[in-house]
Amino acid sequence: MPTFSFDGKESPNHIELPMMSLREVVMFPRSIAPLFVGREASIKAIETAIADHDKKIFLVTQKNPEKERPEGDDLYEIGTVSKILQMLRLPDGTIKVLFEGLYRARREQGAEGAGYELGEDDYPRARIVALEEPVADSPEAQALIRSVQDSLEEFGKVNKKLAPEAILAMSSLKDAGQLADSVMPHLKVDFDRKQEILEMFAPLERLEKVYELLLGEIEIVSVEKRIKGRVKDQMEKNQREYYLNEQMKAINKEMGREDDPASEAAELESQLDAKEMPEEHKERVKKEIKKMRQTPSSSAEYTVVRNYIDWILDLPWGALKHTDTDIDKARKVLDEDHYGLEKPKERILEYMAVESLVDKLRGPILCLVGPPGVGKTSIAKSIARAMDREFVRLSLGGVRDEAEIRGHRRTYVGALPGKIIQSLKRCKFNNPVMCLDEVDKMSADFRGDPSAALLEVLDPEQNYAFADHYLDLDYDLSKIFFITTANTLESIPLPLQDRMEIIRLPGYLENEKVKIARQFLQPKQLDMHGLKEENLILSDNALLDIVRQYTREAGVRSLEREIASICRKSAMKIVEEGDRDKAVHVTKQNLSTFLGVPRFRHGERESESLVGVSTGLAWTQLGGELLLVEVALMPGKGKVQITGKLGDVMQESARAAISYIRSRSDLFGLKPDFHQQVDIHIHVPEGATPKDGPSAGITLASAITSALLNRPVRNDLAMTGEITLRGRVLPIGGLREKLLAAHRGLVKTVLIPADNKKDLKDVPNAILKDLEVIPVETMDEVLEHALLCPGGEKLFCPTEGIAPVANGLLKDEHRKSAH
Repeated sequence: MPTFSFDGKESPNHIELPMMSLREVVMFPRSIAPLFVGREASIKAIETAIADHDKKIFLVTQKNPEKERPEGDDLYEIGTVSKILQMLRLPDGTIKVLFEGLYRARREQGAEGAGYELGEDDYPRARIVALEEPVADSPEAQALIRSVQDSLEEFGKVNKKLAPEAILAMSSLKDAGQLADSVMPHLKVDFDRKQEILEMFAPLERLEKVYELLLGEIEIVSVEKRIKGRVKDQMEKNQREYYLNEQMKAINKEMGREDDPASEAAELESQLDAKEMPEEHKERVKKEIKKMRQTPSSSAEYTVVRNYIDWILDLPWGALKHTDTDIDKARKVLDEDHYGLEKPKERILEYMAVESLVDKLRGPILCLVGPPGVGKTSIAKSIARAMDREFVRLSLGGVRDEAEIRGHRRTYVGALPGKIIQSLKRCKFNNPVMCLDEVDKMSADFRGDPSAALLEVLDPEQNYAFADHYLDLDYDLSKIFFITTANTLESIPLPLQDRMEIIRLPGYLENEKVKIARQFLQPKQLDMHGLKEENLILSDNALLDIVRQYTREAGVRSLEREIASICRKSAMKIVEEGDRDKAVHVTKQNLSTFLGVPRFRHGERESESLVGVSTGLAWTQLGGELLLVEVALMPGKGKVQITGKLGDVMQESARAAISYIRSRSDLFGLKPDFHQQVDIHIHVPEGATPKDGPSAGITLASAITSALLNRPVRNDLAMTGEITLRGRVLPIGGLREKLLAAHRGLVKTVLIPADNKKDLKDVPNAILKDLEVIPVETMDEVLEHALLCPGGEKLFCPTEGIAPVANGLLKDEHRKSAH
């Protein structure tokens, strides 16, 4: 190795070597490091070291990494003499060099104080002196070495970039200085801190500093590892969500939908601001929108919140449709759609008149009660058309879950509002005409009682704040015009009946059915079957026979079906003959060729007056009927037999009639013990049909009296009324239908209770003009009108004194005083 002369003296520790400055890199002894070299002077220094100096070069770090051509003061004094192990030239002109650090050295200051000079080929060279290190061999040093070696194992666990072979090689070192120099290059610290370690000559002090940095690096790497783990997990989650969201966007794009959560929330808020709803409700919805913003769109909770917000925004909170209060127009519309039904029409017109005078009017709650087919639902639709409102129909038949009315709570899967709220969403207005059909067909089970839930809906004092379980907000139902329909009132709870205004639709009379068929049903069926008015000539007598002999109903549904049958057969004839202008005549005589054999026979009076046979009047859901009562007497011991499938009320009426006759036996000229000598059999024909009701008492009494007195009952007379033990005649219901049955059965005279005289105003004049209606108060009056007596004979034969039965019950002194 060549030496360099200082002041004419030579020293083996003083040598001259090519020098290369390093940027932000500190080379340590006993370490191997690859470096990329690009500066021309540095490349020349490396080439000179390989050629003339046994591949040795002095590596020193420059203080300012930004300086391109550092001078003497720009370099640290302490550096490392290194050996070039390998050099590789790259295509861009730079070289990659693998250095191995050998020992520390210091640049010596020359006479000029530069410490280095340029060689002949303009590469830097330095006069250096090697620095010898003391040996640290003490128990403290051994303990520190072991601590560093243990920490190296932990460092290798957290730093996967450090090869296990390198850790093993460093752990095998027993010298403190060597161990410090081997560990230091693997620590991520600033180059000036590394330069400080390089300039520490005491091995123990240097290793202690390296140990401190090693522990800090282990902590930093551990924290970095935890952070990277969390970040990686979050990135994987975000990447998964991003991937799924992109898929959803692609799907929505294919389906023509937009799915931007931010824009969705903004759009929902703008819709909310435009809604006319209470402020507290808006605040509630704003909280739900905020929750939706904070919830990932892929979660199930997001869908639940979004559906809830959509339901609230889709409801017509303050949207009221302008209604037409033209009374004349409304009356015209109602008359066009329905014949008769005066009471409901009058009630609707009254409501419209009041609505035109009052700004705020809560909707009425009507209950239309009547048999099937009389037009309950259709008149509700006509009411909506007359008032120019939306029409909503809800069928409650078979509903047994309270949630159908009040809705499900949002905690349930697939929760929805009740049918009331759902209907309002569909109609888009808050003041429709809502028909709750078949309100009497609801039932209750373990899921609640829907009729109880209707109490709040149909209560004008409560429904302004209706609480639906799904919305969990008060909703105003007071602007809705509720119309409920039912066949009977018996199955409707009394509290629910109390909240409704009951309007009965008793059914149509025969003449009304004929007019309905002529004005509504026939034109409708002709149009449905492609026939013109002149193609079918249907006589009035034929229509009347269809009503009487082919239908048995209070409404007109079966009547419409029979007319449709006639239209089909007429269409068949027209098509077969190929004449579209052909007129098909349907008369009473050829009606059976179109409809077949008559299916029904309405009650008709007897052709002659008979003993023990009286004619009563009965009410059914299908209308009025004549009811024949037959009584037969047989020798016996006073047994009374009642047949004909009579209900409890009629059986009690028969017993009351017998008791009345026994109490009047003296006036009738009967023996006091007549009831012990005969058996009485009371029979009402058509035994397969159940019969019951409080209106057959006087009919039963008349038939029994006729049989006992052997006097016939007038065959052109019918009667209705209940009887008491004292012979009083009690009022009945369904007088209108009963008088129609009497008129249809060719009855001339009808006996009715005197208390029912006021109900005659509801009977059409066309019926009354053909009937003699006689009000009666007592059973005696009934018998005087009903029983036929031979000329000059009287019905009642009173004897002087007390009746025999009563006289037999008095004591002797009371009997004498009575005489």
